[in-house]
Amino acid sequence: MGERDHVQGPANATVTLVEYGDFECPHCRRAYPIVKEVRERLGPRLRFVFRNFPLTELHLHAEHAAEAAEAAGAQGKFWEMHDRLFERQFALEDDHLIEYAQELGLDAARLERELAAHTYKPKVRDDFMSGVRSGVNGTPTFFINNVRHDQAWDVEALLAALEGVSEGVR
Repeated sequence: MGERDHVQGPANATVTLVEYGDFECPHCRRAYPIVKEVRERLGPRLRFVFRNFPLTELHLHAEHAAEAAEAAGAQGKFWEMHDRLFERQFALEDDHLIEYAQELGLDAARLERELAAHTYKPKVRDDFMSGVRSGVNGTPTFFINNVRHDQAWDVEALLAALEGVSEGVR
């Protein structure tokens, strides 16, 4: 994990789940409540990391949505924006991103300026390239303790894989 990563959960958690995701990807939208439930069920045993992997050829708004999440993160609300973007995946145009910033109590004018200037494009690109180097070619892609998880990612399957690693089975 890098210091620029967005992390939920303790540093001493027994298992780390990394998701490479795209805010406009319907599969990532489907994974969002699954990951949320897994995080709740594992509690402090799990550390969750989200990295941007916008599939710009398929999803026209994915990169700007990722930049908006990063801009929100610079104001201390990455996870709130992360959740909002998945919950309102049907509305990711710039005017919606600014509206979400307002709803979350962010400095929306600052976020709007940062989006226009592509301030966080390098961070989004860094996330994307780390995924490419790790063999990611679609979303969502999960890694459990640095090992790619190519199995099912429904709640029970993901829980079993995470608990297996947590207990030293994997």
